[in-house]
Amino acid sequence: MNFLQFAVWGAYLTSMGNYLRSIGMGSDIGLFYAMQGIVSIFMPAILGIVADRWVPAQKLLGFSHAIAAVFIFIAGYYGMTAGDDAQFSLLFTLYSVSVAFYMPTIALSNSVAYNVLVRYNYDTIKAFPPIRTFGTIGFICAMLFVDFTGFQNTYVQFFVSAVLGIILFLYSFTLPDCPVSKTGEKKTLSDALGLKAFGLFRDRKMAVFFVFSMLLGVSLQITNGYANPFITSFKGIQGFTDTWGANHANALISLSQVSETLGILLIPFFLKRFGIKKVMLMAMFAWFLRFGLFGVGNPGGGVWMFISSMIVYGIAFDFFNISGSLFVDRETDKSIRSSAQGVFMMMTNGFGATIGMLAAGQVVNHFVFSKTDVVAQLEGWRISWYIFSGYAILVALLFAIIFKYKHTPETTSKK
Repeated sequence: MNFLQFAVWGAYLTSMGNYLRSIGMGSDIGLFYAMQGIVSIFMPAILGIVADRWVPAQKLLGFSHAIAAVFIFIAGYYGMTAGDDAQFSLLFTLYSVSVAFYMPTIALSNSVAYNVLVRYNYDTIKAFPPIRTFGTIGFICAMLFVDFTGFQNTYVQFFVSAVLGIILFLYSFTLPDCPVSKTGEKKTLSDALGLKAFGLFRDRKMAVFFVFSMLLGVSLQITNGYANPFITSFKGIQGFTDTWGANHANALISLSQVSETLGILLIPFFLKRFGIKKVMLMAMFAWFLRFGLFGVGNPGGGVWMFISSMIVYGIAFDFFNISGSLFVDRETDKSIRSSAQGVFMMMTNGFGATIGMLAAGQVVNHFVFSKTDVVAQLEGWRISWYIFSGYAILVALLFAIIFKYKHTPETTSKK
């Protein structure tokens, strides 16, 4: 399940920006990636409520993937028939419907996994991370496939995603059943709609955690949207035209997912040893390095800086996304866990990623795409990466001061 879940996304997430730039939509890259955040503001929470109350999570997971696959396939077909004359409005609409149903599946797949592990008496902190590594492996396989087939610059990447989505739709019917919450107790309207998860904001610790999850979520999609166009842009700079990295940006970026695989395996130790606050601070500092190393590196003699940026990505992404998901699972009642995962997704991939990509789009359009000279564009890229890096370290400092959490190494959470 995890392999297919993220292979669906990996087929286009890091390469879509390059395709958009190739058809004259470079200045719209931020909007496409921001849409993933916009739909994550409400769709994961809504489907999380549905999974808690009415439809088993594994079935909802499958149906959501089927709808997402159909629309991403149509988007690819439109890209094929329209070529360079593709209209932003239609392509963007088709893509938006697809991601509206894909994004909630991330939280749903987590809920399915946690449900099965708990049912069979596994410790989710220990058991889930190794399982989640298969998601990263799936993402890497899809990335490398579209890179070495030459699909990273074309609409075909959408077809690849669609095929994988249909496979997961079919596979979902073989997954163990996830029970919905059905009791004979009298419920308030809030209970019936599953809105109790939003009551977590009354807990200061959880409220602060969710707010900073949003602030850190600002960083989540920036490199997914702009790393490939940035690295590929070096092909226009003398001395870098024939470098392997400039011609195989997706393969180079895939090192980030390799690092992510290793980072996931470190989570059980780091969470139990240091607690969620220190783990989150590690993630924030890693984002500072992730962006900063892009600013100073190049695919030639400075390729080691790019590689270093890829290596720290594992800590930047996993120590925030996976650890945060596990933290929310442990801090919430089982009756609202799917809803709570939806809220976490809403704050991170929703509000956070939307704000991040809209802001990043303004920064990159101003410093990069407003220029016509490739050298001036490269300097604009560097300035942009430094801005993103400065933001990450500022969030880290504020989090260290404001978030209060007492961790005891013997347990994974303290309420």
